[in-house]
Amino acid sequence: MAVPGRRPDAAVQGSRQRRREGSMRFLPRLHDLYVARAVMAAVILTWAVLLGLDVMLALVSEFGDVGKGRYGFVQALAYVGLTVPRRANYLFPYAAVIGSLMALGQLAATSELTALRAIGLSRRRISFAVAGAVAVLTALMVISGETAGPIGQRRADALKSSAKSDNLIVAQYSGVWAREGDTILNAAGGQERDDGNDRWIELHDVRLYEFAEDGRLVSMARAKVAEHRPGGWLLRDVNRTYFDQRSVSESRVAEERWESRLDSTALTAGTDRPRYLSAGDLRQAIEYRKRNDLDAGDFQEHYWGRWFYPINVIALCLAAIPFAFGLLRSGGTGKRLFVGIVFGLGFYLLQTQFVQLAKVLKFDFRLAYLLPIVIMAGVSAYLFKRRSG
Repeated sequence: MAVPGRRPDAAVQGSRQRRREGSMRFLPRLHDLYVARAVMAAVILTWAVLLGLDVMLALVSEFGDVGKGRYGFVQALAYVGLTVPRRANYLFPYAAVIGSLMALGQLAATSELTALRAIGLSRRRISFAVAGAVAVLTALMVISGETAGPIGQRRADALKSSAKSDNLIVAQYSGVWAREGDTILNAAGGQERDDGNDRWIELHDVRLYEFAEDGRLVSMARAKVAEHRPGGWLLRDVNRTYFDQRSVSESRVAEERWESRLDSTALTAGTDRPRYLSAGDLRQAIEYRKRNDLDAGDFQEHYWGRWFYPINVIALCLAAIPFAFGLLRSGGTGKRLFVGIVFGLGFYLLQTQFVQLAKVLKFDFRLAYLLPIVIMAGVSAYLFKRRSG
């Protein structure tokens, strides 16, 4: 009578044990950390090699500008150094896929993947470990790409421009044209000023052309200085000419406020390279260009590229994992390196073609970035099922 009475308790305990094991299934274990550490080390090593080569080539390319104005070797070295965060962000996806293949290929070549499979570790669990390691590095790159990358590139461009032209004027504000509603702004030059607690843009020799809805020129103003602060624009020493139907009048004031949403991002939208801007600056540039009926295609392309950057990296690494369970077992380092480069470049070319088609055919850039990921994921899932090893 005792045995039948104990079975329900044993069954309940077994059920609870299975539920606890199921809830602990996706928590990191020792073997997960081992795979993640191997992947992270290989990715960082590959990343360092690629970045080192890119920095050396960039420094060599700067030698052609050495000697112009005050731009010497020290300035060239500083320029390249300031662009390192942006270069690291650009090279990381390739380092991630090559490093992941190198690490998993090495584990497969030494039969460590086989040993992990023998103790019950599934291919899916190994994939999660790889994705976790790559996700940590990707998160750091996303933060760097929105902060250190754009700031470093902006300072590098300012340093190079000021050294070559032998003055403190920032080239991105020289001869700038911008539109805000029915008003067009033109400035001969300008610079960013900073007194410690406050920072503002100062444009020189500014002209403002105001048009009516029918395209007729209503007024033209010339200001010696235009300052942009958080409260708006302040024009100094303004000489304004009004064009009526049959007469012309002129007025002159010492100061005049100009209420406009035109800011530094909008001013440099036509001169800054969109791929070097942060997602926030790209969004502001898109809003400005749409507000003034201007083409925002280049900025939308790179804006959505920022959003799909982490998805691309993780998806690319996961899609390359099936090669570690089959093709890379019998190959050496050269084979793993070759497969990683071909895989990364293939995905980059495929996505670039879809993005260019989106620009030509005018369809959503989000779809252009998503389609290559879906295609790659489908091919990877097919290979993942076929490679049982």
